[in-house]
Amino acid sequence: MAPTRIDDTSLAGSEPHVANDTRPKAYLLDKYHPDAVRHAETLFRVVHPSDPEIQNWQQNAEYLLVKGSYITATQIRSAKRLKAIGKQGVGLDKIDLEACEKAGVKVFNTPGANATAVAELVLALTMAVARELGSIQTKQHEGLSVHKETCMGQGLTSKTLGLVGMGNISRAVAQMFHRAFDAKIVAYDPFLAKDAWQEIPHVRATSVEEVLHSSDIISIHVPSTKQTRDLIRLKELQMMKATANCNQRCSWRNHQRRRSDSGS
Repeated sequence: MAPTRIDDTSLAGSEPHVANDTRPKAYLLDKYHPDAVRHAETLFRVVHPSDPEIQNWQQNAEYLLVKGSYITATQIRSAKRLKAIGKQGVGLDKIDLEACEKAGVKVFNTPGANATAVAELVLALTMAVARELGSIQTKQHEGLSVHKETCMGQGLTSKTLGLVGMGNISRAVAQMFHRAFDAKIVAYDPFLAKDAWQEIPHVRATSVEEVLHSSDIISIHVPSTKQTRDLIRLKELQMMKATANCNQRCSWRNHQRRRSDSGS
């Protein structure tokens, strides 16, 4: 089932209705930014996460707005009044799409809406791992001295950034690393047109393996599906450079792999 994207919110009113309110009821299963909540209130009678009524969404909800909550097949089957689910962000792996299709429940997402925020997080995680900030912070928290000769870390300037997936998030990551670090970009996406990313200097890889072999930093931004789960396993880790920094966006894991001279 393909999700639908919502781009135009111009039809929303500026003030919530009060008298003779005929707006549909929407249940917010997660916390949202206050501006987003106010906008939702111009379209729906909103049931907030703190409202005890939220526990009854399976019986009463026509519409759901979710961010990180899981929506299972069992819940969808029991939600007889449910018409649509709106998901903040692009990822839909927490919603049982097959069950939604069988029940006639439409699913909407917002691809690209948080691409810059995710790209900033990738940049922050990469710098933290490269500069060993985690171990430095741990030592300082324990009251230990941290000498500069023990925390040199790795520089990122002119390194090669490898990207698996070339969607909105990868585009933002590529732009940030190219501008900030003059990074060389190697990218792979079998579904994107060959002439994509003309504004970003990059080399188009022909396989995931090519990205892994050639990159100092690897950032993976693909939908979490049966085909992409476990995309990076031991075999793939062994293809990387000994000091490669890998961000796997689809499961929010950050890895740094270091091999000894013996290859262990």
